[in-house]
Amino acid sequence: MAGARYARKLRSLARALGQSRTLTPLAGFVVAATQSRISVPEREPTAGPAEWNKAGPDYPAELLDLPNPPDLLFALGLRATLDAPRVAIVGTRDCTAYGDRIARKIAGAIARAGGCVISGMARGVDACAHRAALEAGGKTVAVLGTGIDVPYPRGHARLHRQIADDGLVISESPAGTAAFRGCFPRRNRIIAALAKVTIVVEAGYKSGALLTAKDALNLGRTVAAVPGPIDLPHSAGTNELLRDGAQVIATVDDALTLVGLPAAPELPLPDLAYTERAVWEALGKGAATIELVAQRADLPLREAMAALTALELRSLISAGFSGEYRRN
Repeated sequence: MAGARYARKLRSLARALGQSRTLTPLAGFVVAATQSRISVPEREPTAGPAEWNKAGPDYPAELLDLPNPPDLLFALGLRATLDAPRVAIVGTRDCTAYGDRIARKIAGAIARAGGCVISGMARGVDACAHRAALEAGGKTVAVLGTGIDVPYPRGHARLHRQIADDGLVISESPAGTAAFRGCFPRRNRIIAALAKVTIVVEAGYKSGALLTAKDALNLGRTVAAVPGPIDLPHSAGTNELLRDGAQVIATVDDALTLVGLPAAPELPLPDLAYTERAVWEALGKGAATIELVAQRADLPLREAMAALTALELRSLISAGFSGEYRRN
């Protein structure tokens, strides 16, 4: 089970530190649960906690471009995750439905094309990017400001476990380190250094994602941004980046081209009922209200509403604040 692999890594980390109390409450719960008598076949476990010295073979060479590279990195997961072309996808913690949708589309496409999505596991755009990469069966790296055994925010404990099992979690802070003032700007410089391209999906003027973009520019990396409405605060920072010369991400293929990745294969559409497929095809013409969807699909309003609900439950479409539905 994924939980068992995760718990094993954290127990190994605790032994390395010589004290089991360094485990977070969540980790302690997972360890206790996996010490039960239930036996479930597991796949081959992934790598346990590791320390990468700046002079060692596992230390990412790109970090040496920083004026103040970490002397030591702590890692949990698969070192091979870093072998793929890397793209940082960052943005506001308070993203809109648009930001959520675009972050997922770009991250999913990059993962399916063989790239690695790097982010900071924060709420909003970061989490959307990590989850989309995992759902696509691809690679993702979470760079934490806390210790590698301290999910932040706490609500992302499950996401932390998934990334540790199927990707990589890294930090320059020792295990057990809680969030502290200044830890996230320090984290951002590592994200910027690791990635060939940094894409800012949605960011206000004071968003930490702009600090990541600034670090990337100072390192000579490519910075790109997704344009947004000029009257929406969530897009003020990204639009400013575009005004100042950042690359424009107008389509998912724009992101893939910047990284040098091939077009991502299209996801097969699952089997749909007649009304669901009619509604899906109707939304292929663009976002629409319920009434317009029913008109395009030539369906009674009640049937159109039922089909929209079914598609939304399958995460194939989403509704915006304006009441319009669109494909995800």
